[in-house]
Amino acid sequence: MEEEVQHVAVGVLSIYFTFYHQMDLIERYETFDVPDSEKQKPLPSLGNLSDYSLKQFSFEDLAKATNNFSESLGEGGFGYVHKGTLSGGKKVAVKQLKSGSGQGEKEFRAEVNIISRIHHKNLVSLVGYCIDGPHRMLVYEFVPNKTLDFHLHGERAPTLSWPNRMKIALGAAKGLAYLLEDCQPKITHRDIKAANILIDDNFDAKVADFGLARFLPDADAYYTRVMGTLGYLDPIYYNDGQLTDKLDVYSFGVVLLELITGLKPIRQNPPFNMVNWAKPLLPPALKKRKFDDLVDKRLEKNFDSKEMARMVSCAAKCVCLSYEERPGMSQILRELEGDLSQAEKGFRWWWPKNTS
Repeated sequence: MEEEVQHVAVGVLSIYFTFYHQMDLIERYETFDVPDSEKQKPLPSLGNLSDYSLKQFSFEDLAKATNNFSESLGEGGFGYVHKGTLSGGKKVAVKQLKSGSGQGEKEFRAEVNIISRIHHKNLVSLVGYCIDGPHRMLVYEFVPNKTLDFHLHGERAPTLSWPNRMKIALGAAKGLAYLLEDCQPKITHRDIKAANILIDDNFDAKVADFGLARFLPDADAYYTRVMGTLGYLDPIYYNDGQLTDKLDVYSFGVVLLELITGLKPIRQNPPFNMVNWAKPLLPPALKKRKFDDLVDKRLEKNFDSKEMARMVSCAAKCVCLSYEERPGMSQILRELEGDLSQAEKGFRWWWPKNTS
């Protein structure tokens, strides 16, 4: 399966994302991995996980908490997620690594290494882990209101209101700004997508699934294997494999376009690429302040036009094809909030040169 996905990625993305294979974004994710001669920084050994001040669970503990893993929350590329209740009554989500998944073992170590170091209200928190014989599991706080992907694309999901779309965008932006600018060392997520943005009962967003996350190096250039999800993957990163703080910005721009349009990033029949479709519509929409051709019809024009203009402007800048012209996440957050300083006023309606 992994070779098949690699083949599709190389064959399709070589013509710059013109057509994509349809990817299921609700209950599972697919990543692809293009080998590079450069190696990842070493991850901590599993034997060192006791250093992280996390609760260690036995397999029996988590089997009991999940009623023998009977309530599924979904399936990812390297594991299953189950709902559980700990002995003290705390609700949790248990991510269970598929047996024999070598890539999943890497993700397990990377996720513990990174997520145990970060604490932010817009990032899902890690409660503990399980290393028991062949069993590898991660225990997270339970976020009850499913994913952004479900709320935008789920068959039985009610229409996501504009205020809630804006709230979700702001929450995800805050979480990403923390990862990319406030953490030391800085962290790139590498798999930002609607399926990895969890929603609580108040429609606050929490960025989840740090299996592909990596620390950003202090050096100007660091090259690695290319990993991510089709439709969200930064084309510059795909071409050169360089880890920067701007590759997640591109993926976030795709999420913003999803919030605006209500469309999935890619479709197979007929072939459709949301970013390529939307780009020609963005400049005239901003210039004329008319967004009817872009906005999700299900909203029935029930949105704040000033907020829409800010989100459209941010989306356009995030997906431009130049790292230099892509803004940082803190700038994107300030623009979404309408809180730019006088020195940044020109940024608001400045249009990137490399948008196609």
